[in-house]
Amino acid sequence: MVLRKNLKKKFALISVFEKKNLKYLCSNLNKFNYSFISSGSTGNKIRELGFRCKDISKITNFKEMFGGRVKTLNPLIYSSLLYIRDDKIHEKQFKLLNMPEIDIVVVNLYPFKKYLKKYNDNQIIEMIDIGGPSLLRAAGKNFKYITPIIDIMDYKKLVTNLHKNNGVTDIVFRKKMALKVFRQTAQYDKTISNWLNDEYK
Repeated sequence: MVLRKNLKKKFALISVFEKKNLKYLCSNLNKFNYSFISSGSTGNKIRELGFRCKDISKITNFKEMFGGRVKTLNPLIYSSLLYIRDDKIHEKQFKLLNMPEIDIVVVNLYPFKKYLKKYNDNQIIEMIDIGGPSLLRAAGKNFKYITPIIDIMDYKKLVTNLHKNNGVTDIVFRKKMALKVFRQTAQYDKTISNWLNDEYK
């Protein structure tokens, strides 16, 4: 299964802690007519690199809150990620929202494990990523239509697959990326659970 015609406007939601290779990613997505949606420091970095990027808050009409704790957690975003695109009822409901269809979700998570020995408890808690895993899991669930990317090492694989399929990804690639998402988010949750268990047992 190949997604959407190349001539149709496509959207990539990008929210990354690690900004390495972001220019490579954006420049290649831009070649295939992808527009960028982001928030916070990622959006600022994308614009700094010379690419147009629309803030999530402008799309949802909901400002970031609580020092960035609430940025992407919005039902409008998840509507775009979760609706079944070949279901007529879903399509009709989605059109009423006036939201862009998000085709690619690129998120790498706060490095919780890396900071366990560096931060105190209050600081560590702020390294528990909520929005990132939620975006990835939603995109992963809907891999029939959406490409989730959790690993910076998969940027080149994504670009290769886009070249192979005229600017879209194929179902085999999307399913592999979804598998990686659920494996890595499960491990991420396990690391947090182990920390809490060690701290409060």
